[in-house]
Amino acid sequence: MDESTQLQQAQLAAVLGGDPSQFETLISSLMSSSNETRSQAELIFNLAKQHDPNSLCLKLAHLLQFSPHLDARAMSAVLLRKLLTRDDSYLWPRLSPQTQSSLKSILLACLQQESVKSNTKKLCDTVSELASGILPDNGWPELLPFMFQCVTSDSDKLQESAFLIFAQLSQYIGESLIPFIKELHGVFLQRLGSSTNFDVKIAALNAVINFIQCLDNSSDRDRFQDLLPSMIRTLTEALNNGNEATAQEALELLIELAGTEPRFLRRQLVDVVGSMLQIAEAESLEEGTRHLAIEFVITLAEARERAPGMMRKLPQFISRLFGILMTMLLDIEDDPAWHSAENEDEDAGETSNYSVGQECLDRLAISLGGNTIVPVASEQLPAYLAAPEWQKHHAALIALAQIAEGCSKVMLKTLEQVVTMVLNSFYDPHPRVRWAAINAIGQLSTDLGPDLQNQYHQRVLPALAAAMDDFQNPRVQAHAASAVLNFSENCTPEILTPYLDGVVGKLLVLLQNGKQMVQEGALTALASVADSSQEHFQKYYDAVMPYLKTILVNANDKANRMLRAKSMECISLVGMAVGKEKFRDDAKQVMDVLMSLQVSQMESDDPTTSYMLQAWARLCKCLGQDFLPYMSVVMPPLLQSAQLKPDVTITSADSDNEIDDSDDESMETITLGDKRIGIKTSVLEEKATACNMLCCYADELKEGFFPWIDQVAPTLVPLLKFYFHEEVRKAAVSAMPELLHSAKLAVEKGLAPGRNESYVKQLSDYIIPALVEALHKEPDTEICASMLDALNECLQISGLLVDESQVRSVVEEIKLVITASSSRKRERAERAKAEDFDAEEGELIKEENEQEEEVFDQVGEILGTLIKTFKASFLPLFDELSSYLTPMWGKDKTTEERRIAICIFDDVAEQCREAALKYYDTYLPFLLEACNDENPDVRQAAVYGLGVCAEFGGSVFKHLVGEALSRLNIVIQHPNAKQPDNVMAYDNAVSALGKICQFHRDSIDSAQVVPAWLNCLPITGDLIEAKAVHEQLCLMVERSDRELLGPNNQYLPKIVSVFAEVLCGKDLATDKTLGRMANLLRHLQQTLPPATWASTLSVLHPQQQMTLQSILSS
Repeated sequence: MDESTQLQQAQLAAVLGGDPSQFETLISSLMSSSNETRSQAELIFNLAKQHDPNSLCLKLAHLLQFSPHLDARAMSAVLLRKLLTRDDSYLWPRLSPQTQSSLKSILLACLQQESVKSNTKKLCDTVSELASGILPDNGWPELLPFMFQCVTSDSDKLQESAFLIFAQLSQYIGESLIPFIKELHGVFLQRLGSSTNFDVKIAALNAVINFIQCLDNSSDRDRFQDLLPSMIRTLTEALNNGNEATAQEALELLIELAGTEPRFLRRQLVDVVGSMLQIAEAESLEEGTRHLAIEFVITLAEARERAPGMMRKLPQFISRLFGILMTMLLDIEDDPAWHSAENEDEDAGETSNYSVGQECLDRLAISLGGNTIVPVASEQLPAYLAAPEWQKHHAALIALAQIAEGCSKVMLKTLEQVVTMVLNSFYDPHPRVRWAAINAIGQLSTDLGPDLQNQYHQRVLPALAAAMDDFQNPRVQAHAASAVLNFSENCTPEILTPYLDGVVGKLLVLLQNGKQMVQEGALTALASVADSSQEHFQKYYDAVMPYLKTILVNANDKANRMLRAKSMECISLVGMAVGKEKFRDDAKQVMDVLMSLQVSQMESDDPTTSYMLQAWARLCKCLGQDFLPYMSVVMPPLLQSAQLKPDVTITSADSDNEIDDSDDESMETITLGDKRIGIKTSVLEEKATACNMLCCYADELKEGFFPWIDQVAPTLVPLLKFYFHEEVRKAAVSAMPELLHSAKLAVEKGLAPGRNESYVKQLSDYIIPALVEALHKEPDTEICASMLDALNECLQISGLLVDESQVRSVVEEIKLVITASSSRKRERAERAKAEDFDAEEGELIKEENEQEEEVFDQVGEILGTLIKTFKASFLPLFDELSSYLTPMWGKDKTTEERRIAICIFDDVAEQCREAALKYYDTYLPFLLEACNDENPDVRQAAVYGLGVCAEFGGSVFKHLVGEALSRLNIVIQHPNAKQPDNVMAYDNAVSALGKICQFHRDSIDSAQVVPAWLNCLPITGDLIEAKAVHEQLCLMVERSDRELLGPNNQYLPKIVSVFAEVLCGKDLATDKTLGRMANLLRHLQQTLPPATWASTLSVLHPQQQMTLQSILSS
């Protein structure tokens, strides 16, 4: 062994040897501020862990028990906890039974003798960590008796320790304590009720709340109901004693309970919520305490899945809470920085009360809905608007903007009052009130659009244009410009165009303003107006573009970075709006500027990067294939952004050192189990933008994107499972079919030198399994639906390249998707049984279930694709699925599920023909019944299926012809059959009737049925069926079908009039059929007696007669 290894071995022997001071030195070195000392000590410590874990643990335990130094004892507790944590370096299983036994008894001894509070807490953590791993297998039988002994002892310290351990362990051992519920209940009641020590009470509260959460059975939970008054008293006593730190701990624990077990509070809801609102109203208390009390009530309102509708039953409290939040909005100062508008700081003068009030109004409205909140707002806001103080006007307008999202449906009913109230404040003497009014219009345009735009454009747009003239108040001007953006995003070109002269003119004036924020606002608004008015913007192009280019070229110092970035956004959106021809000359110049920026060194926080990524992609959309030469400049940095690693910091959730800069806007924290994860959001947003752009290029450039696939696919495929950011996953999902499509086109068009179909197969083999695997783990229903959609497109593109094992894995995944979706629906049905369930909850559940329909829809599409691709060879897998699909035909299922189930059978019958006959007995009875379903989409799918079975069913279908005719007859004869909702079902029924005439003539009374079919023609709703049916008619006339022409050719005028309607109609037959029809008419004109021909023509409209004449004479 080499020298350094020998040296380490010697040090190790010394540290673990007889002289305890050596080990103490090692532990203090681990706490050293010198990096070198510390890393040397860590090396020895890790060696000890590997080579002699028993001695290491016993040495630490000895130090913990006997060291006089507080730091050494603390460090030992922490190190032991880490060694006993169940992770990759879990030591416990490697220790001898003797060491294990000694450690357990020393830990309990230390708990009794440790006198310093902070160390006791660390010890409790160590005990809990070890116990959580070994208690479930009965590895520490002494612990629970010890804890009971502590709780019933006279020592406050031991009581607190036992409760702290209990709180951490309840999730592991809760179930095993159920036999002792009675004793536990007594202990909790006694300590919460009679202990005089607040630390004990808080620890007991922590233990109770954790225990309640781990009980699955609600009757077990209810046995603790009578503890609630003393739980709340812990909080109020702490407040009465001025002990707010304790009170805040209690509040945080109660908030946790409100979020996870809201129904536990239900019976005493009035008292509990009443106490919380009292705290929130108490001005003598710290803000932090009052904010937590509000958070408690809002958390209860938001706990919808567990206690739907419960809080709506307390209107008096909601009104009080709304009042409290309104008062908080008054806590705002008129800060001079707001008026000078030198910097972005929009919230100058806003306090933490103000921002909590704002956020909570939004959350309250979203969780309780408009029917509850709007009446309260209507009652309280008028007084604010009538008061003399500007702060009150300001608060009313801010509140309106905050509740709009949650109350949109109800606010739409009183839109007139809302808009009038806001627009009146456009003329308030105080600029901050005017700003708030503009802010409200912007927010309402988003939340109440497009109704607001359609009904009030003639009042809102002129008001915003006037506000842009407020040169004394640049912040008001800038905000008016950004409200134009919100307004135009939900607006049609028809509404916007008449105002463009005025609005664009004002925005150009603002572009030349000295204040940067005004210029930025104007750029964003121009971009949005161009995007919403599209080609109508061409008229302003020549006036606007020179200004935009000037800013792009000249705004290049650090202070103007955002201005330059926004000019890129504006130029690219204007280019897309006016189109390639108009933009082409400037495009080259703009691209050159972007290219030089692209290669320059930019600082990491420069907004230019992400704006430039988006601008390039828009330019590509505008220029199409002309953009290809720029791809070599655009792609390298884009790939770099898409490959950004998330900037993540992980700490333990209970650690005291919060993630640094936790007030940093760009950090978002999530708690997963016992880890707290902080993520830099700006990095994620850039990554998401880049992924979206990659998708954009692939979509736009098609085969032109081929050279980049080999780099893009390995970048995006792993991101299908990027759980830090939904937008990244969505973009990666959308890109999958685009990449395959690009590769396939490039190979087909010979643009991929040296590559053939095997390349497409290779790519498909990479993408499809990855999508299936990602689908398996996807938590979000909406993204599940997108993944299924993308998978379906990929299967269509790859076709027969997909091998059997992949098809099987898709089918297995579909089984899981159907099962998961059904169980989500069942959970919602359970929620609907809750005692406070009301109409608003019903609405929400309906919306959630509509997302499920989307999932089922995509499942149907995928199965359709697989059936069309693999035909009869897919049937063995289809049989495996039948137990999942058959329930979808049930009466208890939604119309959408029934429709999808029918479509799947239709596909099987149509694509697999004879091989599908074995299913007819099972499915045809369902199909016949569904022909007369109330829902027109279900009817359409069913009658279409009857047509398919008539065509391919042969003798198996024969005995059902009679029933099929009567079912079809009901659809065709229905008085509203041709109304827009029903016409598709009608057209498909007519088509099915035609198939019966064609394939089962010998089983029907053809002299009656064929003319009845002719009488339904032409069909004009379903253009696919129309083409088939009209071709069939043509064929029958060519064959001089006896029943069709009728005795003495009496149906000929009807046939000619159908031909005329088809020839005059749009897209009702293929060109080939139209040609055959024209030939037949010419033939008839020549062979019929002139009088007969004339009377035949006389039934046509003049317009049809003219069209016919011109066709016949050509």
